Amino acid sequence: MNTAKTCVVVVPCSGIGKPFGSVSREAAYELCDELRPGTTRLVALAKLVLGDPEARELLAHHPAVTIDGCKQMCASKMVHQSGGTVAHEVAVLDVFRRHKDLKPEGIAELNEAGLKLARVLAAEVAESLDGGDRKTGFQPVREDGASRLSANETTGSKPVGHDRQDACHPANRTVPGEPPMKGAKHV
Repeated sequence: MNTAKTCVVVVPCSGIGKPFGSVSREAAYELCDELRPGTTRLVALAKLVLGDPEARELLAHHPAVTIDGCKQMCASKMVHQSGGTVAHEVAVLDVFRRHKDLKPEGIAELNEAGLKLARVLAAEVAESLDGGDRKTGFQPVREDGASRLSANETTGSKPVGHDRQDACHPANRTVPGEPPMKGAKHV
C-alpha cells in the first residue's frame, strides 16, 4: 500500500464584503494553517482568475477542495476552468443550514458565531480529507510527506499557497493613513 501524502489544494471564495465569503476564507485558513498544514496548500481565487502559472500548475497535479460562499460557486468554476479537478465542493450555506445557531455577521471581522461556523466547516473538510467521502469519492490523505511540494515542483519559485498574503487575509492588510487592524503584520 502506498503511504505517500496527497497534497490537496484549497481554494476559498473571494466574496469580499459578504459574511459567507469571509466564513469561506476563515475556514480555509483554519484548515490549511491549523488542521492540515502538511497536506494542504491555500490558493487564492484571484490567482486563478488572473491565470497565475504557479497556481494552475499546482491544480494540474493535485486535487482541489473548493469552499464557496454563495450559489454562484465561483471557486469551483475557476478550478475547473483552470484545468484542475475538484475532488470536494463545500458550500458555506449548506454548512450554515446544519448549524443555524451560527449566523455569521461582519465582514472585515466576523462575529464569534461566524468564526465558529468557519471552524466547524474546516473540521468537516478535514474529516473528509482523512476518511474519504463516499458521496464525492474523495480519498483520504495518506500518512507520509512524499508528495510535499518543493520549490521546484511549481515554476521554480516558492510554492503557491500556504501564505496568508496570497489570500489577502484581513489581518495582513493595511490601509495607508489608517492604523493597522488588530493583529496586522507590518510588511
